[in-house]
Amino acid sequence: MNSNGVTGTLDTLIIGGGQAGLALGHYLKEQDRRFQILDANPRIGDAWRQRWDSLRVFTPAKYDGLPGVPFPADPLTFPTKDELAAYLEGYAAQRGLPVANGVRVERLRREADRFIATANGRSWEAYNVVVATGSSQAPKIPAFAAELSAGVVQFHASEYRNVRQLQDGPVLVVGLGNSGAEVGLEVSRTHRTFVAGKPGGELPVKHGPTAARYVLPVVRFLGLHVLTLHNPIGRKAAPAFAAHAAPLIRTKSKDLVAAGVQLVGRVAGVRDGLPVLEGGTRLEVTNVIWCTGYRDDFSWIDPEMIDGGALPPQERGVVPGTPGLFFLGQEFLYAAASATLPGVCRDARYLASRIPVPAHSKAAAQST
Repeated sequence: MNSNGVTGTLDTLIIGGGQAGLALGHYLKEQDRRFQILDANPRIGDAWRQRWDSLRVFTPAKYDGLPGVPFPADPLTFPTKDELAAYLEGYAAQRGLPVANGVRVERLRREADRFIATANGRSWEAYNVVVATGSSQAPKIPAFAAELSAGVVQFHASEYRNVRQLQDGPVLVVGLGNSGAEVGLEVSRTHRTFVAGKPGGELPVKHGPTAARYVLPVVRFLGLHVLTLHNPIGRKAAPAFAAHAAPLIRTKSKDLVAAGVQLVGRVAGVRDGLPVLEGGTRLEVTNVIWCTGYRDDFSWIDPEMIDGGALPPQERGVVPGTPGLFFLGQEFLYAAASATLPGVCRDARYLASRIPVPAHSKAAAQST
């Protein structure tokens, strides 16, 4: 018996209980598959609850539901992060999905035709494994951050909740993606604020209900059906998505300037305990928030199953080099929208059709 109470070997083990893992769980349950979802967080939805207090989802509610359960809000509104977290928790309960919380997998290895996942002395065995841990795995912070003075409060965006964490004095927000823009605008209301970096483009219209009705459907279509790895446009765009911040959606550069934020160039290092910009300007700040994104962390997967610690070669989440191993919820896994709610639902439906049914399950089905 596995430590989760399931006797014998599972059909499929899903590692990650966010929107990607839950969406896949829905489709596997429809197929009457024998599966288990493992999630590192104490509660379903915690990956959203643990983000900054004022965060709202960038996609309208009409695109925020998982398969079979529309998001319970006006379709043109933008849910708060806590509303989305509550929805995910309710979805898992309503669908009766088998989620084990508080389980951070420490090692995934393969033995013959099966996979073994271990955590805190417990183990789970399965014929198929889906890594659905998403694209926000390990905060990415430059090494020179360690050289900042002890008198400078610093933390990554994943640790930021609200301005009460800041001390008096100026704030430097490093990174001008959507997180950097949103956090920079918020802290500018109480602190002198610098935002370092260049945006990777901007949504050319005002974000809100009108955009949700007329513009975001076009953006969604492009992200799901045009910018994919199955066509030249998408293949050309994929490296640019990885190398640059996502286009600014809600808060634009002009909004930051209007709020009194000073936009500065790239942070190149630290001198005498303070951040230094390209060109040598040293910023006299007392707070630094690193909105510098995340990196993949597959160190818990045995090296022979991954590509030098990175995502292995895959086709829409299917890893040909390791039969039975799948990925879901990664940035540009198949399309530009693969890490978004609409994208993970589409990718989960496809993946559920490609995960093989173990021979013992086929035999059992034929005998009934």
